[in-house]
Amino acid sequence: MNHARTTAAVLATAGALTAAQLGLAGSASAADAPKAPKASAAAEQSAGCPIDIVYTSRFYIGPGGWVKGDGLYFGLKNKSTKTFKKVTFTVSNVKNVRFGTAKAKGGKVTHKTSKTISVYDKSLKGKASLGVRVKTRLLNTRSYKVKFKVHGNGWNCAVNQGTWGA
Repeated sequence: MNHARTTAAVLATAGALTAAQLGLAGSASAADAPKAPKASAAAEQSAGCPIDIVYTSRFYIGPGGWVKGDGLYFGLKNKSTKTFKKVTFTVSNVKNVRFGTAKAKGGKVTHKTSKTISVYDKSLKGKASLGVRVKTRLLNTRSYKVKFKVHGNGWNCAVNQGTWGA
């Protein structure tokens, strides 16, 4: 029994040492390596666009392909302090996604089908968010995709804001 404790302690120390060495090596190589481009769903976003697309990054799938919990969140965040008028954010199915009930955050749901959801805010204030939390079913959990569209007055943003999915 004493031998087992000693072995566990030695392995734990070796593991901590190895993790520390890897951490140091990782930070040294990260400092030398050029920075990778920021991964973003908004690949087609204009350079002067003051919004960021935000979405659920981690979720669990239950029986029948339904996302557990309250579903998925899709939204946009105003990076500037300026207020934008008549903002509409639309999430549309591209592949293997079906939408259930939807709750708007920061606006109201203006269009909802099993394949498309739109949220509208007549005045998106600076640093504010507009989005929707929606019960979602993935017909194929290995291959799914939605696309984002944004409309509004007072900004220089492309309508198509990219896609999200696997």
